[in-house]
Amino acid sequence: MDTKLTLKLDESVIERAKQYAKEQEISLSKLIENYLQTITQDSGNIDLEISPLVKSLTGVIKLKEEDIKKKYTDYLAEKYR
Repeated sequence: MDTKLTLKLDESVIERAKQYAKEQEISLSKLIENYLQTITQDSGNIDLEISPLVKSLTGVIKLKEEDIKKKYTDYLAEKYR
């Protein structure tokens, strides 16, 4: 159910937001709704969609677990030397 909301904002912010919404081909109301939805959602319930490109890159580089730990340990030792 949609409910009306009235806000007082700086005029220049409103104009920039309207321009941005127009460029994105979305209504200002939907833009603000999406923003509020994003900042108020439970971070534990975020379902991120992994793009096909990222999926195709998964596992491309094969390293032994020991190599990863050693490289990270060496990196930290050098960083804090």
